Amino acid sequence: MKLFYKPGACSMAAHILLNEAGAPYLLEKVDTEQGTTETGVSYLTTNPRGYVPALRLDDGAVLTENVAILHWIGEQFPELAPEFNEQPLLRFRQLELLSFLSSELHKAFSPYFSGKTFAEAEQAVIRSRLDAKLGQFNDLLAQGQSYLIADAFSVADAYAFVILNWTNFIGVPLDAWPETKAYVARIAARPSTRKTLQEEGLAA
Repeated sequence: MKLFYKPGACSMAAHILLNEAGAPYLLEKVDTEQGTTETGVSYLTTNPRGYVPALRLDDGAVLTENVAILHWIGEQFPELAPEFNEQPLLRFRQLELLSFLSSELHKAFSPYFSGKTFAEAEQAVIRSRLDAKLGQFNDLLAQGQSYLIADAFSVADAYAFVILNWTNFIGVPLDAWPETKAYVARIAARPSTRKTLQEEGLAA
């Protein structure tokens, strides 16, 4: 299979999971502004909506939309969450978390990557909304668990890490949310995450 990605973007979550599972895959970097891949091909022929990720399967079919791709990887590689076999409800807890991450936490970061210039009052509103979502996420960890589901690394953790890692790009420290700060550091230390960051040119 081939993952179409942009360094540091939400496509990194699928990249982390493929490394976590030890899956065979190819990578193709996408310039979403130019609409081309690193091989010079129009990316719109792969994903007409033009954003990452996209996953081309071995039979040539293409899967798009981040949550769908992450869920597919989780289903294809059940070793990523063996506890789901004993507790089927956890699959829906994962979907619950992926929905929150996609529609709430991810969305709160969107203004910072929009390329727009905001007035000071608008910046304050944007930051307040982000802080609120970060606080909601921190509450998920406030019981002392290391990961989001069954205290074991899962698909949801890969996506959460990628979103939270964006705080490093926009200059928002996580000091006010100590559980979240420790959580990000914990996932960053995983071999699959380190390998992914290196492959995307974001770490030495």
